[in-house]
Amino acid sequence: MSLLAVIPCLNEEAHLPQLLAQMLGDPAIDLLVVADGGSTDRSRQIVSEYTETGRVVLLDNPARIQSAGVNLAVREYGEGHDWLLRIDAHCLYPDDYASLLLDAARAHDASAVVVPMETVGRQGFQKAAAAAQNSVLGTGGSAHRHLGAGRFVEHGHHALMTIDLFRRIGGYCEAMPCNEDAELDHRQIAAGGRIWLEPAAALTYFPRNSVSALWRQYRRYGQGRARNLRRHRMTPRLRQLVPLAVPAALALLPFALIHPIFALPALAWAVLCLGFGFLVGLRAGGGFALLAGVAAMTMQVSWAVGFLIEWIGNPRSAAPRYGLANTAAP
Repeated sequence: MSLLAVIPCLNEEAHLPQLLAQMLGDPAIDLLVVADGGSTDRSRQIVSEYTETGRVVLLDNPARIQSAGVNLAVREYGEGHDWLLRIDAHCLYPDDYASLLLDAARAHDASAVVVPMETVGRQGFQKAAAAAQNSVLGTGGSAHRHLGAGRFVEHGHHALMTIDLFRRIGGYCEAMPCNEDAELDHRQIAAGGRIWLEPAAALTYFPRNSVSALWRQYRRYGQGRARNLRRHRMTPRLRQLVPLAVPAALALLPFALIHPIFALPALAWAVLCLGFGFLVGLRAGGGFALLAGVAAMTMQVSWAVGFLIEWIGNPRSAAPRYGLANTAAP
């Protein structure tokens, strides 16, 4: 069983040396393609030094986005391989990552294996964001955001999938601003795929380190989720509906000049987030983590804003654009 690994890359010189060395130490990886979106740092030079091994290829990704890079790698190098492994450059992985995933796929007869994420903050606001993202306050209980027992799921952080099914459903949709992984998972399941969440292969993720960066990230997440729900006529989950109530609560604040009761919804939300966030921060070690409530509020409001901008401001979302256009996608 042959495995093709793909690393979408853009200015990742700080992470590539360790990541490439680690992945090449896993015998399960037959070919590793780095799809570079136009890096201006030393990323391309670093990858070029590893191409001499015969197991690493540097591939130009003119579209720059991650989904397009993975699609292009499969189109150019997928022939003859059975499995596709997507690797994000800014995460830390357990040793023998690919081997762990392949073992899980075989043991559970899965067409895809996804992994949970343990979020770690190194310093400053990043610690607050990590504490929030490791709690229900920041994730709504999403399965792949918390360590737990392995099970079949509808979505998780992308890792391993069969190239045959990936091609058959058209690959990633390159018209998605974000959330392309959840969109693909929906099509995988519709095509009869089975997605297994494997806790033994959990990775370490480092969140954004400022309020503005976190805001931009979650606004894009909200936009992507709205486009995904509309495209596939899906019903939102409760954890996705709750943040949408926050803008409504904030919109009532000006009416507090008429009567204080109009401030109660926003006040209750803020007290709940800050209070629960303080407790979450204490469990995470205190310090900047005590601002977990602020991080959670940022995530919730920006996600809701992005969702509403897409849902209301873009009622006719861009048509699907599947990267492997020679195949039909449902």
